[in-house]
Amino acid sequence: MRVQGRTTILSDGDHARFGSAPVRMRSRRRWGSPRSPGSLTDTMDGHRFAVSRLLPPPGLPRAIAYQTAMVAVGSGTFLSGSIVFFTEVLGLTPVQIGIGFSVAGLAGVVTSLPLGTLADRIGGQRSWTVGALGAAVTFAAYPLVTSFAGFVVLMVVAAVTASFANAGRTIYTAAALPAADRVRTMAYARSYLNAGFTVGTGLGALALAFDSTAALVAMVLFNSALSLLNAVLVARLPAAPVVRHERTAGTSRWAVLRDVPYVTSAVLLAVMMFHAVILIEILPLWTITHTDAPKPLLGAMLALNTVLVITLQVPASRGADSLPGAARLIRRGALVTAVACPVAAVAGRTGGGWTVVALIGVVVLVTTTELWFSAALWYFQTTVPPAAERGAYLGTAQTINSAADVFAPVGLTLLAVGTGGWGWWVVAAVFVGCALAAGPVVGWVARTPRTDGHTGAATAGPDPDAGTALRPVSR
Repeated sequence: MRVQGRTTILSDGDHARFGSAPVRMRSRRRWGSPRSPGSLTDTMDGHRFAVSRLLPPPGLPRAIAYQTAMVAVGSGTFLSGSIVFFTEVLGLTPVQIGIGFSVAGLAGVVTSLPLGTLADRIGGQRSWTVGALGAAVTFAAYPLVTSFAGFVVLMVVAAVTASFANAGRTIYTAAALPAADRVRTMAYARSYLNAGFTVGTGLGALALAFDSTAALVAMVLFNSALSLLNAVLVARLPAAPVVRHERTAGTSRWAVLRDVPYVTSAVLLAVMMFHAVILIEILPLWTITHTDAPKPLLGAMLALNTVLVITLQVPASRGADSLPGAARLIRRGALVTAVACPVAAVAGRTGGGWTVVALIGVVVLVTTTELWFSAALWYFQTTVPPAAERGAYLGTAQTINSAADVFAPVGLTLLAVGTGGWGWWVVAAVFVGCALAAGPVVGWVARTPRTDGHTGAATAGPDPDAGTALRPVSR
């Protein structure tokens, strides 16, 4: 499935509130460091300790995880019945819906970099809040649509606000948490996202069971309400510093495009994202067209992926604490999917239980890639870009990723499914290429100096504040 631990020092004695739980603005112990003697956890019995491991550390990491789960409930509810809502309530045809998604995707490609640059200027928290508010308004407006043009406009607005919110979320996480805690916090958030999405799909199925217009509209408005609540909660998170520098005459807002090593790494990461297309689109299509597996197995495969992500994302993120560590995770993930592709091809030539075993094996292998790659990606997103230009760098990567998304489904379908099976070996070769390129590309990124903002202060590799709290600047 496709959506953060220690709080940073802002000012002594500052407090903020998330819901009813206070979040104290103070430095906390590092991940994995020994707890103080006599702590509550030391006295827990085995059962309570096992349960505690499912909870993020208190404070900002836990607030982000809970917020993520809440948003995922709304998203899961909406996505479960969105196509039915579009066809039965709005009266749209499948072709019109497809056009709407395509136009929205194109809007995401065009606006990612400008929105990332804007997020740098106004700060991650504000961008995240504005994006969440935009989502709330968009979903609330869906039931009012009376034309195809209105539907397309809302789809574009939804894509733009989601892109803005995602950029703001990552910028905020990087600014509010020290580098040592960012990946692990985001791993907890992703586990909670999958749990919330699962609950949401159940609620969506319940709404569909009523088979009524009122239930479908309620489903959409429920998502709008949770998006609005999300905006409120994000606005009440502890304030994070906004790192901002004056632009000099010789610099450009598009300067990130001249960072060739970073752009190259973004292309590599975009190709690595093909594993998600394989898991969500290509493997199910292959299963129903070229294997004798029962159709209910598709649901079991998705459920297995969800359970694995919920339970293993946090431990799988270990090692993503440096560029060499991120490179290792990318390389391992690429090789695992390279192995999964021939296994999928074999599933098209087996029968009965062996087919089921092969397909389940493919899901486990590709999910392993998903876990490792996600952790490496988070490290790249929060640590490699200069602190004052995270949004622009994220926007550049998102533009490349969105462009790849346009071609990946068609290309992978033609290779893996359209060839009858031998194309799986070509797909495997692509991932072997990613594994071979991971070390050199990441090493190039690490060796390349990049300026922090537009002041001309050069830093090599990841941002220089990686292990310390960011200092706020005057606004």
